[in-house]
Amino acid sequence: MSKLPAQKHTPQRTCVVCRETSAKRTLTRIVRTADEGVQVDRTGKRNGRGAYLCEQPACWQRAVDTDVLEKALRTTLTPEDRQRLNEAMKHKLDARR
Repeated sequence: MSKLPAQKHTPQRTCVVCRETSAKRTLTRIVRTADEGVQVDRTGKRNGRGAYLCEQPACWQRAVDTDVLEKALRTTLTPEDRQRLNEAMKHKLDARR
């Protein structure tokens, strides 16, 4: 009998806005840290409470404009946090072009 090759487990995460499930590496992690506030976690490994956003511009815009991200991270977004997220959103959109 021949063994089938073992499939490697791919971690799945859910976008907090549209609720679509996707591979962890395809989503962007937003993390709340105690000392730096809300940041975009490019490595996906920073300490702190995290939430994931997909690549859709509408999800990023809704995350910044509504309280969806605040509820997921259990915090209140400061104007500086919103500015950082807007800059990250613009960077993502520029990278897609």
